Amino acid sequence: MSEEKLVGIVLVSHSAEVAASVAELAKALSGGGVTVPIAPAGGTASGGFGTSSELVSAAAASVDRGAGVAVLTDLGSAVLTVKALLAEGDELPENTRLVDAPFVEGAVAAVVTAATGADLASVEAAAAEAYSYRKV
Repeated sequence: MSEEKLVGIVLVSHSAEVAASVAELAKALSGGGVTVPIAPAGGTASGGFGTSSELVSAAAASVDRGAGVAVLTDLGSAVLTVKALLAEGDELPENTRLVDAPFVEGAVAAVVTAATGADLASVEAAAAEAYSYRKV
């Protein structure tokens, strides 16, 4: 899979460290085969806690390989930030989707699924399915 079009993944968190750590974890658990384009977009541009539409836009552009971009978020205002960018229409790459999924488990499922060359709908479904993962 040299220059195959893969779904890109953006992880939006209120914390730069959380976004980067979840990205690192998802990459590590994906098996180390195909490198899925994944970018954290955490915190504010000044390094504080919060969300930044500029960081989200830049992250989405950096992972866009033509197969779509799946965006996973941690908390409320991160969701609102992504929804606002999607509503503007030209701030995110074409075929970008906000994925309703748990942040950590959904990120891992999305990256593992994207690594298989799956399309955006399949990546979204795998991430959303993580809501049903039972721990007991």
